[in-house]
Amino acid sequence: MVEVKAKNNESFEKLNRRFTKKIIQSGKLIQARKIRFKTKLKNAREKKAGAIHRVKMQDKREYLRKIGKIDEPMM
Repeated sequence: MVEVKAKNNESFEKLNRRFTKKIIQSGKLIQARKIRFKTKLKNAREKKAGAIHRVKMQDKREYLRKIGKIDEPMM
């Protein structure tokens, strides 16, 4: 934890600047930015369920394409 105490007759702006500088030097800001949007890894069951869902949707799209309900993708 970073702690900064105000010196005698020190303005708030100067104190804030010193505090910001200490935070940057400590590396806490970079660490907080790294973990801010970290997502949890999926476990084996969730991975398997996702793979099954993808295969089902792929088969469904292929079937709809074959019967003419969906146009062929333009590549």
